[in-house]
Amino acid sequence: MAAILVRWIVLGIAVAVASWLFGGVEVDGGFWSYAWVAAILGLVNALVKPVAIILTLPLTLLTLGLFLIVLNAAMLGLTDWLTGSFSVDGFWTAVFASIVISIVSWVLNGALGTDRDRDQW
Repeated sequence: MAAILVRWIVLGIAVAVASWLFGGVEVDGGFWSYAWVAAILGLVNALVKPVAIILTLPLTLLTLGLFLIVLNAAMLGLTDWLTGSFSVDGFWTAVFASIVISIVSWVLNGALGTDRDRDQW
């Protein structure tokens, strides 16, 4: 349970970094808005993204996995659509923001050791 909370906080920090780096990524409000956006993005990544990966598997294989970047941008767009406090302006902003969010999440989860929980299965 603690690992889920840490990942949620890490995702909120990653969204904050992306909104700081890109003017087209905005979160209206303070801490609770970032927490809300991170929760919705986490749910979208957990529920919608696996289905989207399966449906786009031929295209992902054809592009040697690069289409997953577009899929991550689509998940940001869906989060934008689902929340009122989060906005992403344009496709390319979503692509670059998804790359930043992925890198920041990967680095922080690795530094905090939350990725090691998966290895115990």
